[in-house]
Amino acid sequence: MRIAQVAPLIEAVPPKSYGGTERVVSWITEELVRCGHDVTLFASGDSQTTAELVPCSSQALRFDPDAIVAEPYHAVMLDRVWKRKDDFDVIHFHIDYMHFPLFNSIAQKTLTTLHGRLDLPFLVPAFRHFDTMPLVSISMHQRRPMPYARWVGKVHHGLPADMLPYCEAPSWDYLAFLGRICPEKRVDRAIRIAKRVGMKLKIAAKVDKADIKYFKTEIEPLLDDPLVEFIGEVNDVEKRDFLGNAYATLFPIDWPEPFGLVMIESMACGVPVIAWPHGSVPEVIENGLTGFIVEDEDAAVNAVRRARMLNRRFIRQRFEERFSVERMTDDYVSLYEQAVGRKRSSALSA
Repeated sequence: MRIAQVAPLIEAVPPKSYGGTERVVSWITEELVRCGHDVTLFASGDSQTTAELVPCSSQALRFDPDAIVAEPYHAVMLDRVWKRKDDFDVIHFHIDYMHFPLFNSIAQKTLTTLHGRLDLPFLVPAFRHFDTMPLVSISMHQRRPMPYARWVGKVHHGLPADMLPYCEAPSWDYLAFLGRICPEKRVDRAIRIAKRVGMKLKIAAKVDKADIKYFKTEIEPLLDDPLVEFIGEVNDVEKRDFLGNAYATLFPIDWPEPFGLVMIESMACGVPVIAWPHGSVPEVIENGLTGFIVEDEDAAVNAVRRARMLNRRFIRQRFEERFSVERMTDDYVSLYEQAVGRKRSSALSA
């Protein structure tokens, strides 16, 4: 099939450090190419891919001091996709809803994966109005606020098996927190849990501009403790040791997480995850098998003490069975085939 992947321009594909959506787009794109599909990637100019790259900005906008807002760059990208729309059997968007007005007339040949939270009231008008756009959720929980939208599938994320290999001899001497420093990720909970069990906590996390004040006032004072080590952002290579050697990963979120790559990245290394039951967590973590789902900090402390009982090889096995890039891509190819069928039906009825 001839497939277009349309990525956000905030980060490169794949990102050089933090970045969930662009990382998933990269995994999908590379696996599609490996499977023999003709793939075109619309992304930032510093992206790396075996597909045809159509650069829509010179670099990831996050690192461009002139890119104060992203909309003008995405407008240019959408124009480039539109001008080449007849080159593709399917156009797969990963940019929320900004393409809906332009591509609504050819909705049948598009697919839109929504990577963010959908429980925000200001989103309702776009999804109510453009109700013919075929949508994919990354968890069943993600779609709950919008049962009326045109959902055509749910595809859990997957990642390459060799990206984060199973760690044969972990050090077991610290807890890990990976992600962003922001109120909803609750690194403050992770710090309190680590202190209560007397175990070192390593924090590998990004601080967005919007969260600098929160970091300075609420989190930075908590870092002045011998049990807490703030590392900052880590890349995929650095993640191998960071996650692989961890005793467990803490995922104490306080928001409706659409998916949570951190969970399956930990599982890939054989590391159990201790998480709060919000968003996709119950769809990803098998309680008592690949981690523990807890309701409060007391339960989390107890879960840390029990985490060594879990079989790390089994955790890796469940990752391979449930969250591989091959499974994810197969799921998307099935949806692409449905889109091609919709397009043919539309042409025949015209």
